[in-house]
Amino acid sequence: MPRSKKRFQQKQSTIKEEKDMKDVKTKKTDRAGKKEKVAKARKPRKSFKEAYYDSREKVWNKKRARVKLHHSFRRSYREDYQRELTVPGLVSHATTTLKIIFKNWKLFGLLLILIVTCNIIFVGIMNQETYEAVQDSLEESYEIVVNGGELGRIAKSGLLLISTVTTGGLTSGMTEVQQVFMIFFFAITWLITIYYLRHLLAGNKPKFRDGIFNALAPLMSSFCVIGLIFVHAIPILICVIVYSTATATGFLEQPLYAFLFWLFCGLLALLSLYLLPVSITALVAVSVPGMYPMTAIHAATDLLQGRRTKYIIRILFGLLFLAVIWVVIMVPLMWLDLVLKEQFEIFADVPFASLCLQIMTIFTMIYASAYIYLYYRRMLDDEH
Repeated sequence: MPRSKKRFQQKQSTIKEEKDMKDVKTKKTDRAGKKEKVAKARKPRKSFKEAYYDSREKVWNKKRARVKLHHSFRRSYREDYQRELTVPGLVSHATTTLKIIFKNWKLFGLLLILIVTCNIIFVGIMNQETYEAVQDSLEESYEIVVNGGELGRIAKSGLLLISTVTTGGLTSGMTEVQQVFMIFFFAITWLITIYYLRHLLAGNKPKFRDGIFNALAPLMSSFCVIGLIFVHAIPILICVIVYSTATATGFLEQPLYAFLFWLFCGLLALLSLYLLPVSITALVAVSVPGMYPMTAIHAATDLLQGRRTKYIIRILFGLLFLAVIWVVIMVPLMWLDLVLKEQFEIFADVPFASLCLQIMTIFTMIYASAYIYLYYRRMLDDEH
């Protein structure tokens, strides 16, 4: 064999031996590294007392990050918890909400048509017989007030609207399934309206189908917060139940008992008024995709610290503004319904007023969603 070939084979064998040695060393180092990782991972087990104090410290760290203006068993001074809030006036905020809705009438009009159609299919409109029963009882009770003429018809229309709304004519005769569908459609209207407004305020141009397919992701979280709203409204429900029982038994006929009863109901109503703003604001916060219900409730509580009274005043004014809209729109429509049914027999069985009431109910849902969301955005954008 030539020398050159022999040397080449020797070099190849030495190179191979060096590679084998390196592989062995790397395997040893890898094993040693794994052993060190396992040793690090096996931390000494804490005692129950140490684990308890560590978990409690984590909870308190989260609580310290939140806005806590009041502490139990400690006096709170007004200058400590007063938070400024730069927002437009009551009338300006209410009219701005209307302007945004009518400016984007295509989006909200299609949403109104969709929800009204689904509501008619799955829930149904107000029964015509119920509406006629309210109308007949009104005619019997208010014969002196409504005694012919245009003024009499207008007065009758207004009284008929008030009687229909206050006596529960809009929801009378509903089964449990229909009530569940109604709550479901309210949640859908709420989420889609907030989705449209969020994108409109960001400068985007959302399409109608975007709200239908993309806005309903936090539906389950919204139902959890809606359940919390019902829990916060329990004191008011207790007032209603106790009032119906007291009137049936004649408990309120004695002045002292009546005073104690109204004092009790007033305290329960104040409790609900204190709790409901948090759950309503949390219903807006939970509409953000990926937001958990408890996180939304904590965020809403921090946002309303020192602003709860202003928020309640804003909500009450929104209800008053909606009542004015109902009177301005529905009284002429009911007057028109009365005139048509008196002049033409063909309109006797047409549920025109019931359909108008249904449309106004859905419009009220859309307006209330937009009204509350715009105020929520104002609070978020405020620096204080």
